[in-house]
Amino acid sequence: MAVKEGNLEAPTRHSLDWRNPDFYNEESLYRELERVYDHCHGCRRCVSLCQAFPTLFDLVDESETMEVDGVKKADYWKVVDHCYLCDLCFMTKCPYTPPHEWNLDFPHLMLRAKAVKFKQGEVKLRDKILTSTDSVGSLAGIPVVAGIVNAANKAKPTRKILEAVLGVHADARLPEYHSKTMRSHLSANIGAMKKGEPGETTKGRVVLFTTCYGNRNEPVIGEDLAAVFEHNGIPVTLAEKEQCCGMPKLELGDIESVEKAKNANIPVLAKLVDEGWDIVSPIPSCTLMFKQELPLIFPDDPQVKKVSEAIFDPFEYLMLRHKEGKLNTEFKTPLGKVAYHAACHQRVQNVGSKTRELLSLIPDTAVEAIERCSGHDGTYAVKKEFHESAMKIVRPVVSRVKNAKADHYGSDCPMAGHHIEHGMADGSKTQHPMSLLRKAYGI
Repeated sequence: MAVKEGNLEAPTRHSLDWRNPDFYNEESLYRELERVYDHCHGCRRCVSLCQAFPTLFDLVDESETMEVDGVKKADYWKVVDHCYLCDLCFMTKCPYTPPHEWNLDFPHLMLRAKAVKFKQGEVKLRDKILTSTDSVGSLAGIPVVAGIVNAANKAKPTRKILEAVLGVHADARLPEYHSKTMRSHLSANIGAMKKGEPGETTKGRVVLFTTCYGNRNEPVIGEDLAAVFEHNGIPVTLAEKEQCCGMPKLELGDIESVEKAKNANIPVLAKLVDEGWDIVSPIPSCTLMFKQELPLIFPDDPQVKKVSEAIFDPFEYLMLRHKEGKLNTEFKTPLGKVAYHAACHQRVQNVGSKTRELLSLIPDTAVEAIERCSGHDGTYAVKKEFHESAMKIVRPVVSRVKNAKADHYGSDCPMAGHHIEHGMADGSKTQHPMSLLRKAYGI
């Protein structure tokens, strides 16, 4: 019986079988890597997405057999190290995802490989530090320390030392830390129980999950979000407490730490859902973590499912309100031309281009959407061995922004926005779409 060429059906995602002892079996892993690499090598549709696939194809093409069996098993890890689990190959390119009989889930296979590597202790100290966002943020956010850290991160001598000692590239842009956090800015909202006007699909009041990056590194996004939502009659509250969503640890392969973060966050958020709140998160990766990743890792946890069904991308939420006739469309300031980068972790949420749709409602505003990876991924772009690849990946995005001659540019992912800004190298500044929306409202 011939194998059919590709799916005619939507992809189906299987849950991650990480509690199965075979999940961490290296011999079994190598067999699956060889099987999947062989299919990917014969297909090559994903060559433009990231550096993982060009690395794989070069390894095969340069081997003696010019097939996967000619690649050394030790070199399989070069492909794994370039994958940052954006999920775009599974969601947008691969024709062999389930229910196809080949059953390919490249990102989850890469996650399995990272988990095996982590379990074996083959993880750099740098990577453990970079993914410990709550701990690093708490220390770097101390008022005096924040100024020292920010100054050191911009000083070339310090950066050269950091590159030599930890492997953080001296030219990579590092995020700034703020002692005045998003949660402190919005502290009056904690526990606020204001009523909202419900719609058919929205409850009309939201919990803002601030995220570790939004809280410590870019609190202005949360301030702008709260201002925009409340301008639309949507009360905003904060959870009494929260931790990192777990995405950085997931990308490291540290699934047990992901479980700890889940155990801290989910009961708090689920209680708020029971009290009649929806949830929004200003960082696409964090929204994706609750919406899709945690349900795949913990498929039997009803509270995880409850939270996943109640969390929204902010622009997704506002466009749902617009569909219900409840969005304020009295904009006061046109934005001109906006070059908008659609973040990968927002695209794979399968909600459509809601940011572009909303910004396009603003009079005298033209939005050019750029659906291409920026290559940042939170930590990938700052690592010494990957920074050059990250700058290569962002180059086409930078070209699109420059060619657009836009009045504003930015991304739903603030880290991607700053990476594009870094590539622009012309003194221009990225602006988050939520900040642009606040500007358009004149609030």
